[in-house]
Amino acid sequence: MDLDRLKALSPLAWQVPVKASMRVPAVIYGSRELLRDMDDKVLEQAMNVAALPGIVGASCVMPDGHWGYGFPIGGVAAFDADQGGVVSAGGVGFDISCGVRCLLTGLRRADIMAVQKPLAKALFEDIPAGVGSTGHIKLNEVRMDAMLSGGARWAAQQGWGSAADLLRIEECGQMLHAKPKFVSPQARRRQREEMGTLGSGNHYLEVQEVTAIHDGAAAQAFGLELGSVVVMVHCGSRGLGHQIGTEFLRRMVEAAPSFGLKLPDRELACAPIHSDLGQEYLGAMRAAINCALANRQIITHLVREVFADLLPAAQLSLLYDVSHNTCKQEMHEVQGHQRELHVHRKGATRAWGPGHPELPDALRAAGQPVLIGGSMGTGSYILVGTPQSEGLAFSSACHGAGRAMSRHEAARGRSGRVVIEQLAERGIVVMSASSRGVAEEAPEAYKDIGAVVDATDAAGLARKVAQLAPLICIKG
Repeated sequence: MDLDRLKALSPLAWQVPVKASMRVPAVIYGSRELLRDMDDKVLEQAMNVAALPGIVGASCVMPDGHWGYGFPIGGVAAFDADQGGVVSAGGVGFDISCGVRCLLTGLRRADIMAVQKPLAKALFEDIPAGVGSTGHIKLNEVRMDAMLSGGARWAAQQGWGSAADLLRIEECGQMLHAKPKFVSPQARRRQREEMGTLGSGNHYLEVQEVTAIHDGAAAQAFGLELGSVVVMVHCGSRGLGHQIGTEFLRRMVEAAPSFGLKLPDRELACAPIHSDLGQEYLGAMRAAINCALANRQIITHLVREVFADLLPAAQLSLLYDVSHNTCKQEMHEVQGHQRELHVHRKGATRAWGPGHPELPDALRAAGQPVLIGGSMGTGSYILVGTPQSEGLAFSSACHGAGRAMSRHEAARGRSGRVVIEQLAERGIVVMSASSRGVAEEAPEAYKDIGAVVDATDAAGLARKVAQLAPLICIKG
């Protein structure tokens, strides 16, 4: 990225002032080095988002930003429905509510290493992963509607987890105002047998060791200790979410002229929030969020069953579950006034600061856990929301390292088998349904997650709490 096109607000914040059709500035967070490595397309997309009707504050990009479909991945934008604000399927993304949840095990590294290979094998066999993977759960139309309305709350009621889990999930495990009737038959067919499955791409299940503590007080509040072991699950709404994104993007492109929308890029297809199309998309998207929450809840139950067989002393209580790729209706302070906004986070994590009323009692004083998933072998991080993030980016933070190579580029000249062998030499067991998928997700295919997290911390978006290293990785 050409930094000469940007104005430095601070060493970690860079702005494009309002120009041409932009309604608000564009702000990109990150170090000089991270921005230099970003494609210029990221800047163009952030500026295009800043031109959309009803946008408030700024079009923001997190330090892991890279170009995506319409909106940059790592993009955050808030819209006021009463000021002509829009909702964009491209601003949410195809894998609706792709997210991460973290489970505390109460175990130590030695406990895992004693059963590392049989544990990896059992997790791989009991939690389906890969393109088109299907599980043991089959939903008829009645159960499908109940799942799309109830999310993780529905899953817990069916016996997959408990009510205690719900307190540690965004929206208490159930996204309200979901409208299953706007989820198409094709989307339903794709999801009928995919509940409790990881999927493919960058999705994974990892058993991880806490290798560093950066904030002792927050770590204690989160139940994290140096040398303790956690389980991190990264997946989303599978085929259902992708189908909803595909269908509504097409409908929004076709309807744009009728709304008088002149888009700088057709990939920014959107609809006024108050329009019938906007409301239909929001209803279907919320149903997809519930699908992802239910999916991660079922996977949690399956993980607990595996651990109960091999490591019965494990606790596997839920630390937190966060979603990426959403549009949520939230109250935010803008120029000294509280406003109801529709906040798009595409490849970005909500990061409520200390004292926020939506946080559970046990976490409210510390702030929201922000779960940053890394690629195989690079490690992951747990951060905590800050008070200043509200004014910087509508209480948002990064969600991962961000890709440095396309999947095609990463797979070219790399062998998944070799990647697995290299990680095994470091004591990491990787099991995957696809050798090519492993090559596509090789550690070097991603940015330096440490640099991304350091920039997130230094910018005030979220504060580092703990660093994690993988011991077992299950991938599609």
